[in-house]
Amino acid sequence: MKKWLLGCATMLLLVGGLLAYIVYTLFFSMSRLPEGEWLTSTTSPEETYTIHFYLTNGGATTAYSIRGELVNHHTSERKNIYWAYREQDVRTEWLDSHTVTINGRVLDVRNEQYDWRRGKE
Repeated sequence: MKKWLLGCATMLLLVGGLLAYIVYTLFFSMSRLPEGEWLTSTTSPEETYTIHFYLTNGGATTAYSIRGELVNHHTSERKNIYWAYREQDVRTEWLDSHTVTINGRVLDVRNEQYDWRRGKE
């Protein structure tokens, strides 16, 4: 009986973990955002980083969104750092070599991102 309970508990943990991973990946991860149509790009003062901005259209029942993809020129790494719902325009200003203001939100591109679903991370 103990082995059966232990097996059931293990199976529940595995299924729960898998479901949590699937929900996170599909609804909260910034790595699976829609690509969108290129709007503009901005490069940091020392040319270490470039952020490419894309306008995404979610269809007839959702508003436009802006996705910002950071490119690190030293490592060639690409990652999404900006995801804003109900925006169609981008206003940016680099404050220094690694801090940028995007539509009024200040981000340190080395370790911060903005996702409208969660606020600043």
